[in-house]
Amino acid sequence: MFEDERDDKIYNLIISNGIDKKNEYGQFVEKLFSKVDFLWKESISGSYEHASEEFYSKVDRIILLAGIYNDNKELFGHLIAASDKYDIPIVLVRPQGLEEVPELLEQKATTIVGWNANCIIDSIKDVEELL
Repeated sequence: MFEDERDDKIYNLIISNGIDKKNEYGQFVEKLFSKVDFLWKESISGSYEHASEEFYSKVDRIILLAGIYNDNKELFGHLIAASDKYDIPIVLVRPQGLEEVPELLEQKATTIVGWNANCIIDSIKDVEELL
């Protein structure tokens, strides 16, 4: 990597989690860890509905794993509401092996990405260019 291309930013992410029958959360986090030149941390709240403005002001991206949406609609609703309220971009990750995502999520997403680690990282980094 060239020195002028180096990205030392530490991205603060919220990654949707909850009922996850296919371990999509674990697989997604593995993708992030596989890219050693991508610096990130995860912000977690016991209740995204009641988390403070201070909590959300530090979040760079909300990652929604579309594959767990059906079992976690309330959580997704809280994260989408926070995205709207605090102007946080949403990176929507397609369900593994599928191209289609729920229409509501597609409408709210800033960008949609599959499961390629390089594409995920690029989407997280470049989402502000899409706004």
